[in-house]
Amino acid sequence: MESISQYLSLPLEDSVLIFSLVLAILLFTPIIFDKIKIPHIAALIIAGTIFGPNGLGILAYDKSFELFGQVGVLYIMFLAGIDVDINDFKKNRVKNIVFGMYTFWIPIILGVLTSVSLIYLTYKRLIGGGDVVWVFGDPVSDATIWKYSIYSAVILASCYASNTLLSYPIVNRYGVSNNRAVSIAVAGTMITTVMALLLLAIVVEAVKGELSAVFWIKMAVGITMFLLVIIYVFPLIGRWFFKRYSDNVAQYVFVLAMVFLGSFLAKLAGIEYIVGAFLAGISLNKLIPKRSPLMNRIDFVGNAIFIPFFLISVGMIVDLKMLFTDLSTFLAAVMLSIVATLSKWLAAKAEGKTFNLKKVEVTMIFGLTNAQAAATLAAAMIAYNVVLGYTADGEALRLLPTSILNGIVIMILVTCIISSVYTEKAAKQMALDASEFIRDQETYRPELRILIPLSNPYNIERLMELAVLIKDQKEKQPIYSLCVVDENNDDSQKVAEGKQLLEKAAMIGASTDNKVKMISRYDLNIATGISNVVKEKNISDIIIGLHSKDSLSDTFFGNMTDSLLNGVNRTIYIYRPLQPLNTIKRILVAVPKLAENESGFNVWCNRILTLSSQIGASLNIYCTKPTREAIARYCRVNKIANKPVYTEMPDWKNLEMLASRLETNDLFIVITARKQSLSYQSEFEKLPNLLSSHFQANGFIVMFPEQFKEGEIDRLQESHARII
Repeated sequence: MESISQYLSLPLEDSVLIFSLVLAILLFTPIIFDKIKIPHIAALIIAGTIFGPNGLGILAYDKSFELFGQVGVLYIMFLAGIDVDINDFKKNRVKNIVFGMYTFWIPIILGVLTSVSLIYLTYKRLIGGGDVVWVFGDPVSDATIWKYSIYSAVILASCYASNTLLSYPIVNRYGVSNNRAVSIAVAGTMITTVMALLLLAIVVEAVKGELSAVFWIKMAVGITMFLLVIIYVFPLIGRWFFKRYSDNVAQYVFVLAMVFLGSFLAKLAGIEYIVGAFLAGISLNKLIPKRSPLMNRIDFVGNAIFIPFFLISVGMIVDLKMLFTDLSTFLAAVMLSIVATLSKWLAAKAEGKTFNLKKVEVTMIFGLTNAQAAATLAAAMIAYNVVLGYTADGEALRLLPTSILNGIVIMILVTCIISSVYTEKAAKQMALDASEFIRDQETYRPELRILIPLSNPYNIERLMELAVLIKDQKEKQPIYSLCVVDENNDDSQKVAEGKQLLEKAAMIGASTDNKVKMISRYDLNIATGISNVVKEKNISDIIIGLHSKDSLSDTFFGNMTDSLLNGVNRTIYIYRPLQPLNTIKRILVAVPKLAENESGFNVWCNRILTLSSQIGASLNIYCTKPTREAIARYCRVNKIANKPVYTEMPDWKNLEMLASRLETNDLFIVITARKQSLSYQSEFEKLPNLLSSHFQANGFIVMFPEQFKEGEIDRLQESHARII
């Protein structure tokens, strides 16, 4: 029998025991530190310091922690890229660029001014009274020491300029990632990190005396090729894959592979992995809707495993004992922490003053950009490994002295804790402000409820996908799934199949964090059953799939749908899916004249704009001038970032012409109307023939908006019966 002591020898070597301890840290650390109001991110970093090789020595910083740590930081950058609202990003591009300049140049200037003398004195102390054998053949003089001090100071300043979005998961947790301050901080991070890493590469080449035309050409070609692949090739590959493979595991593995491929290509281009991960997220942004099963899995795995491992690994490299045993490390750590924090605070304040941002927005920008971690450590290690020469004692004189490197590691811990504290503070305030705003705006807001009648197991995923993507995030109502069994034809097999469909819908909803309420009902027929549920549950939207014609007497939409349109006044979507919605590039919407006067106008505007925003598709609306003005007014009042493109279509007869404008990855939406409504036209009778003959190459949605107020449809039917 093996001795227990061999498993408990420090540091731990048994992989199962190590993983068990790490999981225990992930579970209990946030619970314990919650009691003393320390954010989870800071708590995990501190836990890494305590249990790591420089603390209690229970865990060794081995290859596994190095690997998971690298995956974690790439995951953070990827999430930041994929969470970016591209329309908001474009809208705030001036603010983003200006902040990128602030958060780069302020740390660079402040860093160089405060570091040159410190590094010069550090070099003089290391050299002592003896000479230095310079590796690069420089003369032995005070001017040489000053030259390398300036180079080292610029590199240290680049460490201040770069930052890691370490506290970004806090933003996600509070649901404020769409705030403009977050967008500014994310954009500024990428601008300053890229510039800082390029500056690092230039300085290192200058130190080695290899700063030639070949270097500049190689860098320019590498970065250009990398950007072309990321911007154009990655979306093409992604759209091709998502069209052909719907398996959940395969999709997640594909996304992860693209992230690491993008990171590797960035390294080949001469920039750091983290830049590639962020840009991979940007390139796949439109293919992964925010509310989709895939996005839910990406968030879950990252926040449960990879990101916490990275935070623990950051803490494991910190050696707090150096603060008390080495005076130069202590002084360096204090100065570096103060300068790094002050420079990022000044950059955030400058951005706030320039664009009149709110105080909480300035706090958020500072909190997100203050953390120094992956990029900083990478730059520091590159500079540390450059040997300038050897002292008389044979000690290597490095471009970044050892005491400065130790100070940087301490600075990483300090800035990460400050970052998490301020980000959490700002995120809480933003979440509270958002909830107050919603309450103010919802003094009168009708409850919107979506119903999906289920009958076909082959289109259930696509119908659920549409329901999830048109559902506004402010809506707290569940999605209703319905299975109607004809009470005159009680078939036990159909009942069992209906139950399976309902359970599948509930499972799909759960994978997107949407509650699905299952309803199984016996009724005279399917249309009557749906109509009764609409009234009982006050349903606002009904999503059904386009049926297949069973007989010559069957209509294009189906007899059941025709009965439903006659008996229900709420918005009805007839959906014919040909490809996943996340692969759609454009949405073309045809709107009849007077549509803005119908009671359901605001509802369908909300649904289409929400869908366009969720899948990142451009929106082209063909309508009359009054309708365009009404839609533009709705967008303006509701502060819609994704502005539609309008084309005037005064006559519904022009609908056939739209078929020639449709491309492969387009979705066609037709806003039509019920008979006797304001926007009804006789041309609508030709719609089935048009769709079947000219629009078969694309998926489409035929939408019948709510067009009669409560009780009006019954009066119209009674009036029609009297006339007959």
